[in-house]
Amino acid sequence: MKATGYVQVYTGNGKGKTTAALGLALRAAGWGYRTYIAQFMKKGGYGEIKIIRRQLKEWITIEQFGLPGFHHQGETLRSGEREMAVKGLQAAEKALLSGDYRLVVLDEVNTLLHFQIVSPQEVLRLLDIRPEPVELILTGRYAPETILDRADLITEMRELRHYYTRDLSARKGIEH
Repeated sequence: MKATGYVQVYTGNGKGKTTAALGLALRAAGWGYRTYIAQFMKKGGYGEIKIIRRQLKEWITIEQFGLPGFHHQGETLRSGEREMAVKGLQAAEKALLSGDYRLVVLDEVNTLLHFQIVSPQEVLRLLDIRPEPVELILTGRYAPETILDRADLITEMRELRHYYTRDLSARKGIEH
């Protein structure tokens, strides 16, 4: 039976979008499938980076295409921000077409679109060239309709309550 890949979107204002994509990568590894993850708008030593590079690098390739710190609503583009995003999209394209990966994750790509760091056409192009057997996952808040219209599966994470409202910082192993 021929493998069929789909386009999945994990969006919404709740916690868990990246975690869900990482869980899918872990599940794929359990079946001997390789995953490529491009993390946009992130830079740093998150727990997933540490364990993947230490224990799972045979099955999961993860690269970051972001600058330190956060891009906040209303900010202008920081120097090098668009260049990093484009570099990430190019790396994702290469991974998509390589035949090496069954799963490709574009982590926080929806947020890139929301902040207009890249255009919808640049991301939709990846959906257009996606080979049939490759599962493509797009995460991040604010997924635009142009992406949602093309998705085979959409999961919206909705925040009902979150302890960060009590000014708690990210905890190692849970949020970081």
